[in-house]
Amino acid sequence: MSVVRGVVSRTGVQLMAARGVFARPIKRLFPRVSFPQTRSWCSDGPIADRAEVRLSRLDGEDHGIVEVLMCRERLRNSLGRVFVGQMRALVSSLHHDAAVRVVVFKSLIPGVFCAGADLKERAQMSNPEAELFVHGLRSLMNDIAALPMPTIAAVDGFALGGGLELALACDLRTAAHSAQMGLIETTRGLLPGAGGSQRLPRTVGFAIAKELIFTGRRVGGEQAAELGLVNRSVPQNQTGDAAHKEALSLAREILPQAPIAVRMAKVAMNRGAEVDISSGMAIEGMCYARLIPTRDRQEGMAAFIEKRPPRYIGE
Repeated sequence: MSVVRGVVSRTGVQLMAARGVFARPIKRLFPRVSFPQTRSWCSDGPIADRAEVRLSRLDGEDHGIVEVLMCRERLRNSLGRVFVGQMRALVSSLHHDAAVRVVVFKSLIPGVFCAGADLKERAQMSNPEAELFVHGLRSLMNDIAALPMPTIAAVDGFALGGGLELALACDLRTAAHSAQMGLIETTRGLLPGAGGSQRLPRTVGFAIAKELIFTGRRVGGEQAAELGLVNRSVPQNQTGDAAHKEALSLAREILPQAPIAVRMAKVAMNRGAEVDISSGMAIEGMCYARLIPTRDRQEGMAAFIEKRPPRYIGE
């Protein structure tokens, strides 16, 4: 069975196609809060001096894990034009990189994941320019959500407005107990415009999401875990990177699994959540069918029979 844009041929039910998966390898508001004035680790080389966002590819036993490092130090990773442009370019480069099995988004700024919109920059925009820029932000978050491999946001600090929308665009989230998260746009006369009004209800349920958005309330890491906003919450450590360490721990649990199977499972869940259960079953069937001829499936069966760990190669 094949997927074409908008149609599942067997059922005739109108569906959103799994964009790019079958054809190729599968803001915000900068609130007035006091951020900790601690020294960051951004200035660790000439690249860091130029880049507000960059990639770090882990090696050794962590080969296959890629980190997206956010380092707009002076403005606390706020979503300005340069930051967003660099993030878009890096995310685009990851879409077709079969060697990447898990992506972790983390900040190099102590106490801040992403503080939301760059209000100074936004104030210089006309109304049409601001609307166009927010449309671009929404598109960026959609691109992050559409990455074929699992993504994890490591929230070691403030994730407010667009910062939380960035975390919500990831598949999984870890947070320090000390983290502060919230879609606070209504406190400034706006609503979440980069996907937050859609992704938060799908994450925590509509009643809780409405309460959080209507009130603009912030929640800490422990409450975020209770609400289902984050997958894991851990006490902050002395180095201020507890959520990042927990994100790496989670990534290492994913890393040994068959990468094509993990990618297809992501498609099945994400696309299935958008449609009725019958159509979702059809999507699951198509994803499953893609795995039957893979070498990884054959390796998984052989490893089970031979009572040994599987050695997946992503083929």
